[in-house]
Amino acid sequence: MDDKQKRPVWGRKSPPSIDGMVRSGRDLGVPVSRSYQPNRQQPTPTLGNLSGQTDGFHPSRQTARGADSAEAAEAHLLDEPIVLDQIETKKRKLRFWQRHVKLKKLIKRTALAFAILVLAGGGYFAYKLYHTQKKVLAGGGKAATVCTDDADVSLLHSEGDSRINILLLGIGGPGHEGANLTDTILLASVDPIKDKATLISIPRDLWVKIPRNGYQKINAAYADAVDQSTSKTQAGQEGDGIEVLDNTLKPVLDGIHINYHVLLDFSAFRQMVDALGGVTVNVPETLYDPTVAWENHYNPVIAKKGLQTFNGKQALLYVRSRETSSDFARGERQRLVIAAIKQKALSAGTFANPLKISSLLDSLGQNVYTDFSGGDIKCLYRQISTIPSTSIQSLDMVTPPNALLTTGNMNGLSIVEPRAGLFDYSDIHKFLHGALKDGLIVKENAHIAVYNATDTSGLASAETAKLKEYGYKITKTDSTATISNPATTTIIDLSKGKNKYTRNYLQNRFGVTIVNKLPSDLGITPSADTSFVIILGNDVSSDALQE
Repeated sequence: MDDKQKRPVWGRKSPPSIDGMVRSGRDLGVPVSRSYQPNRQQPTPTLGNLSGQTDGFHPSRQTARGADSAEAAEAHLLDEPIVLDQIETKKRKLRFWQRHVKLKKLIKRTALAFAILVLAGGGYFAYKLYHTQKKVLAGGGKAATVCTDDADVSLLHSEGDSRINILLLGIGGPGHEGANLTDTILLASVDPIKDKATLISIPRDLWVKIPRNGYQKINAAYADAVDQSTSKTQAGQEGDGIEVLDNTLKPVLDGIHINYHVLLDFSAFRQMVDALGGVTVNVPETLYDPTVAWENHYNPVIAKKGLQTFNGKQALLYVRSRETSSDFARGERQRLVIAAIKQKALSAGTFANPLKISSLLDSLGQNVYTDFSGGDIKCLYRQISTIPSTSIQSLDMVTPPNALLTTGNMNGLSIVEPRAGLFDYSDIHKFLHGALKDGLIVKENAHIAVYNATDTSGLASAETAKLKEYGYKITKTDSTATISNPATTTIIDLSKGKNKYTRNYLQNRFGVTIVNKLPSDLGITPSADTSFVIILGNDVSSDALQE
């Protein structure tokens, strides 16, 4: 570098160096010809003057008096602090907001992922329910009160129609001998008005007449119809079998209409119990059966007396065993397990657990047939969930005072038949009418007076006994003062339509139109609390006395 390059240019200000200091025109290493002195005209700052200032080096500020000399500028620049804390504060704020934004993004992404999982899970179960519904809920059944206690009167044709009657059927299924024989026939009758339920077993060995198939045990009715069905679908064959079984049961049940059916095989039963996490049953007495010990780890004790929790396999053995007991005892065991399944299935823990629901749907979808619709099954769930376990009655027809059935022999076969005689179901009818009273009749509790206007002795008493079987409240039984032998029965509604269900049932039972005014020529004066008066005519005389 030559001398010209080294020589400073006078009259120009030197640019500031990289460290913020202003060049004074000297080169490094050259002695300073004068010493630095602060501006004497500027007063020494006090603590109060500095309170508004920040500490540090301020390279770009000028003096307060605007000093015009290079020396004053240098002195001022040396005294001024640099504001490093403000920069650091801004950096901290920036880092905070950056972290805040990242956290918000993370939260949003997590929420989105969770929502996707929930929707996917909900979609999966919705699909599973839809798929199961197509396979299981075939539809076709109907009960007037399944979704409401305030039933349409026009849908109630005879006493008992306010109940929800479900026929539960159990078969062996594929891989079992006699795969379609109904080893379990159980009538579950729900009274939605009084929040009660009754379970009644129908013995599989009951000797009956099967339409178009002659006389056989009742467990063959469904199986024969399935085998003879011309339907090409499994659901169609099952429907044909159920129709024949219903027709076979009509003489036994005497007007008790079956609203719905549930058919499941051994595999479905076992899977259903396992899906529920097992069921707890209070075993009334130890069940010993060496004939099925090979299915119980070669242990002949199937269940010990007392409170027991069964898995699916144990529960199935418990309800199937009968070699060391009777068909009647097995029916009682089946009712106990069904009640336990109801209790477990309707518990909050089961329906709040998606895994249990999924497993339950799997078992139902594979091996179960019902004629519920999707809407009806939801309503039935609400109805049954209100029934406490203490309000579920389990009945049989062999235990006194209802010892109505007994064992017999038919062509070398062990059968079950009525005590009153083969095919004589009259005592069974009375038992069923009394056990399965119509909740609407019981609720209205209308007072009824029955009078005999014919010359048939004992007609009023016979009809009174029959009406009481169905739950009617009979407050007076007598004869009219005038024996007029009317051709038809007359019914008078003194409640002015207050008891609409009782009025409807009586009108349908006697096949007459109810009037609202009591004839004056009969010579009777019913009590003030009487709602209905029945004047019996010759149209019911023979029927009443035959009962």
